[in-house]
Amino acid sequence: QVQLVESGGGLVQAGDSLRLSCVVSGRTFFRNGMGWFRQAPGKEREFVAAISWSGADINYADSAKGRFTISRDKSKNTVYLQMSSLKPEDTAVYYCAAGRGGSAVVVLDQIDYWGQGTQVTVSS
Repeated sequence: QVQLVESGGGLVQAGDSLRLSCVVSGRTFFRNGMGWFRQAPGKEREFVAAISWSGADINYADSAKGRFTISRDKSKNTVYLQMSSLKPEDTAVYYCAAGRGGSAVVVLDQIDYWGQGTQVTVSS
């Protein structure tokens, strides 16, 4: 059984930075593309960023471009989301997800595994 455990969320002020981590455990052969999604209160879960298994391909939502950076360290089975210039509208629960394949195309209805989520709150 694969487990994804996020950490790094918290309460920050607008303009601050935060780094989220997602540790993958439970399977030695893991070749999935990984993504970050977020869900704000009263809104649907939305895509933020994704990275292929190799790390060579990356995709960002328009809202994340220029401010967020996704990366992965395969030696640590960890995926990161570095967030900078945070805005109050970035407030949400952030979820790590393992896509169905190894590409950076990680979509909401093709997720093999989800993490439990970590809360990010940005005050103005």
